[in-house]
Amino acid sequence: MPTAKPSLRYFHSSALRLRTNKLLTAIETDADPKQHVEALSALVIELAEAGMTYYYIKPVEQAKLGFVARQTAGLGIAGSLRVMGPIVRNVLGGADARQLRVISKHMRQLMK
Repeated sequence: MPTAKPSLRYFHSSALRLRTNKLLTAIETDADPKQHVEALSALVIELAEAGMTYYYIKPVEQAKLGFVARQTAGLGIAGSLRVMGPIVRNVLGGADARQLRVISKHMRQLMK
């Protein structure tokens, strides 16, 4: 019997889940998935933000760290996302249709 690999998960909004499913379906079924690169890039950043908030900002708030520490944590996450944005857009923008479908498939597997 295979053993499960260690994993972590986070929870995000139902609205984000719905948008994710809708976009992945479009990538998987459209003749030209490249038309969804901008939307996929924005989604990747939004999912990253939701994950960072869940894993980092939420525990910082629950620990009741001071105002300056909470602000610093929030600014650090915001800065990371600003740096990631153009990189994500460039990488996904260079992907072809098959590669975008592979990325979509991987994202679907993460959602299980």
